[in-house]
Amino acid sequence: MKLASADRAGLVCFYLLCGLLLSPLTALSQAPSAPVAAPAEASGEDAADEQQTREQARRARAARPPAGPRFEIDMQAPEAQRDFLLRHMELQRYREQRNLDANELGRLLAQAPDNLRELLATLGHFTPVVEVTAPPGLGEATAPQNGAAAPQPLGTVTVRVDPGPVTQIASVNVSFVGDIANAPEAADQRADIQREAALSQGLPFSQADWDRTKSASLRRLIAERYPNGRIQNSLADIDNNQRVANLYIELDSGQAMRIGDVVVQGAERYDAETAERLVRLSGLTPGSDYDLSRLQDAQRRIAESGYYDSVFVYVEPTLDGQTLPVMVQLRESKKQKVVIGVGGSTDNGARLSLEHTHNSVPGIGWRALSKLQLERIDQLAATELSSPPDGDGWRKIVGAQLARQLDETTITSSQRMRVGQTQLGVEYDRAYYLQYDRARVVNEAARNPATEVADSSITANYAWTRRRFDDLIFPQSGYGLAVELGAGYTLGTTRLPFGRTHARWLTYWPLGRPAPVATPVPGQAREVSTPAARRTELGRLALRVEGGAIMARDAAPIPDTQLFITGGDNTVRGYGLRDIGVQRPDGTIGPGRYKAVVSLEWQRPIFNSDNRSNWENVIFIDGGAVANKAGDLDPVWGVGTGIRFNSPVGPLQLDLAYGLKTQRFRIHLNVGFTF
Repeated sequence: MKLASADRAGLVCFYLLCGLLLSPLTALSQAPSAPVAAPAEASGEDAADEQQTREQARRARAARPPAGPRFEIDMQAPEAQRDFLLRHMELQRYREQRNLDANELGRLLAQAPDNLRELLATLGHFTPVVEVTAPPGLGEATAPQNGAAAPQPLGTVTVRVDPGPVTQIASVNVSFVGDIANAPEAADQRADIQREAALSQGLPFSQADWDRTKSASLRRLIAERYPNGRIQNSLADIDNNQRVANLYIELDSGQAMRIGDVVVQGAERYDAETAERLVRLSGLTPGSDYDLSRLQDAQRRIAESGYYDSVFVYVEPTLDGQTLPVMVQLRESKKQKVVIGVGGSTDNGARLSLEHTHNSVPGIGWRALSKLQLERIDQLAATELSSPPDGDGWRKIVGAQLARQLDETTITSSQRMRVGQTQLGVEYDRAYYLQYDRARVVNEAARNPATEVADSSITANYAWTRRRFDDLIFPQSGYGLAVELGAGYTLGTTRLPFGRTHARWLTYWPLGRPAPVATPVPGQAREVSTPAARRTELGRLALRVEGGAIMARDAAPIPDTQLFITGGDNTVRGYGLRDIGVQRPDGTIGPGRYKAVVSLEWQRPIFNSDNRSNWENVIFIDGGAVANKAGDLDPVWGVGTGIRFNSPVGPLQLDLAYGLKTQRFRIHLNVGFTF
């Protein structure tokens, strides 16, 4: 078949086009296969280069100096408000932002005056004058560019503040709704809440004080009868023209709640009934009013019983919504415990003690407390067995004691045994017991076997103590009274009856007006109900009186441990331990049948710039006398001064006393308050 020239030309073009399309596929099919690892090797090199680049960039950034604040603040305000404003103003949050530009700072400066006025209002300044000035040339500043070594500071913001007069609290009004509003038994509670709230009246207004006043009112409400109480409404009415604030609090008590059953959890080693008894002794009996202070007292009683390492006492609502079961969660102590103690005193020098406690003696279930104490001039070994408390809080006790006292060259060795019952409480302590005493006195310098006779006696005793202090750690007012009465017979070859009495009295009298309320740090509430806030400008007087007497015939051989002797840190300062007594024929000092001690102490608070010092200065005069006849009492006196620090564990007192009779100075150290 013959093709025309035109057809031949078309066919040639078709073959050429097909060849062009197929040639790349042919080349690809004929090319040798590439190794599989080649692409991976190329990818790893790229990743390494990228990692190296990132590391170089990180090092470059680390080498750059840290960027400073984008702007500074020049606060021109009274010192009392300056630090508070600088600490809380919104502008502070943006000073360290690297990307803050001039436009954003301008927006923040426009909002700053309102923010400062709000802060000043929380301090009681409701009519302040506030002026915020932008840095010069702020509009010409440029935003920091990416990659720049460091952004250029925007300048200094100037803030001028005149806080104006502070608003005073003119009145605090507390009203009640709910059961407390009309319940006759809640009259004292209503009065206490209103009286405590009124403590803020006349003080400068601040938001912190206002919050504290509301919280204190609510705490007082829910502490007794009404644990579900709440603040229904509150209002601080500010009169800018008169610059006074009238405060209003409305408390909703809800219904009164009653105490239900006692539920003890965690009792394994020791009988749960012991914890239940201690709860009932605190006044938490079924049907009694809810009382937070009684819950705390129950927790204290259980913790001090010695059977438990931790105690948590609380109430839990029930479905009826009217009674509150008392929940007692316990973690029991181990049955046995050993305590080694090291201490000292200005009277006895260094002290080493070893105590062993067994909380459940096999066979009887009583606690046994044994103690060994070694001091420079006194040594003591004692043990006491005590039963768990009964339903009235009484414990049976059985004890024995061996003691040795060294006074110059005279050694007094004594033994004592005691059987009885004791009841310890918050306000009252009581005890009655039979006691056997035996004492032997030996003068090592002049041994005289004729006089080295051991005297002994047996007595029936009753002890009673009452404490009526406003605070058992830092008392400012109140009193304490302790009385011991005993009657018995001397033993041995001469058996004669005798009586013994001993009494102690301590009272505090506040002096002057209440001390000014401490000026708080701006933003913090004032202390108006703490022990420091109860101090008076002139402090207080502390009067201590102590006396003892033995009623017996002159021939009655009374053991030395039943007689009286005084002197030392807690009696007559300026004299050593047991330095005041009756002179024996050999010239040594011994105990006598009559004792009288008196002490008058002026405890003056030391005020610092904000009236919140925990330090006090003490000036005192002590006197004491011991004799075998009441008419022979001739007191010796000591005077001195000291400093006292009211620490969280109680007062720490260091005194320098001068004994007028000995004409010598002595240092006395006393820790804590006990009566």
